[in-house]
Order: sequence, then structure tokens, then C-alpha cells
Amino acid sequence: MKRHDSRPAGRLRRRGVGAMAAAVALAVAGCDGQSSDGDAAPPGAAGGSAAGQQPDGETAPDFAFVAYQGEAVLGGKELAFSGILQQGKPVALNFWAGLCPPCRLEMPEMQEVYDEYQDRILLLGVDIGPFAGLGSRDDGQALLRELKITYPAGTTFDAGVPQAYKLLGLPVTVFITPDGAIVKRWTGLLTKAKLIELVQELLAASG
Repeated sequence: MKRHDSRPAGRLRRRGVGAMAAAVALAVAGCDGQSSDGDAAPPGAAGGSAAGQQPDGETAPDFAFVAYQGEAVLGGKELAFSGILQQGKPVALNFWAGLCPPCRLEMPEMQEVYDEYQDRILLLGVDIGPFAGLGSRDDGQALLRELKITYPAGTTFDAGVPQAYKLLGLPVTVFITPDGAIVKRWTGLLTKAKLIELVQELLAASG
């Protein structure tokens, strides 16, 4: 698995110009889920388009994750993403923010899919609002409470994560096999039906 930076948040190095550029790009994208291939946006998307990309041999970068909730499922509060993968389940890694309107729209349907598939996959929400200019970590936790979201979710203090995962807008969901291979990256709002379709593809790819 490609190593990114799994050190606890307090010991992470300051990132350089590249990480700052990635954060600015996310803020400019403005949470509208734009994608370069021009597919039509699903209902409820906040402008722009939503589409999936089929990565070619990409491995999920490692990073330090701090849980807001779901510690019992994850096995702790401060974890390396590589350690989460070692549990042996495929992961739907959802990047979101507390003040991102499409994120708010898709989260209740993500909860429904989690309720149906939690024995077979891990749905993990990562709040990167502070890096995208789309809310604080307090905003992120407040949104989870408001929507009564129970699937594992948290944040990272690693400012290099948006660039490492090639995030050009929010929300973004990355589908990852237990051995760390990225099967698909979906930029934009996901409906329940589309998420189930992509989860099925992930399960098939995971063997």
C-alpha cells in the first residue's frame, strides 16, 4: 500500500505549496462535484456534474484518521487508514464537509446503504471541511448529529490528503478493496441506487 502519512495529527509536518494549492482548488470547486467528463448531474446535485473515474492501478494513500464516531467498529479513535484496511473489508471512503450542501443531501441515503451492507463493507466518512473552506470540524460533527448519521466518520489533520486523493470538489467517494486498490472514484452526489451499484462493483472486485 502506498504510504502517505499515518503519524498522529499532532506530529504531522506542515505541507508545502502543493497542499495549499489543493485546498484552494477544493474551495474554488465550491462543493459542486464537478467532473471533467461532463456526465449529467444526478438529481439534487448542487450544480456541476457527477461522474465516476476508473483509476488505473492506483493504490489508496495512507493517512492519519481521527474518529468522530464509530470507534467500536474501527478499533480506536486515532488510526492509520492502512490499519483500517487491515480489518479485511472493502471500504467506501467518503470525503465530505459540514457546510457542503450535496454532502448533506447524500448522507441520509448513505446511512440507508450502510444499514444494509455494514456486514460486508465499511463506509467511512472523512470530514475535510477545514481544508476546503467548507466548515469547521465542529460543523462536521454538528451535521452528523443533525442527520442522525451513525456510520463511522471522522477527520484528518493531514493537509496533504485532498491532493493525495485527487479531490477536485465535494463530495467524493473512493471505492477501495481490502488490499488497498482503488476500484473507482466518484465525484459528486451519490443517490442510493448508484451507491448500491458501486458497492456491488466493489464487492465483486474484492473477491
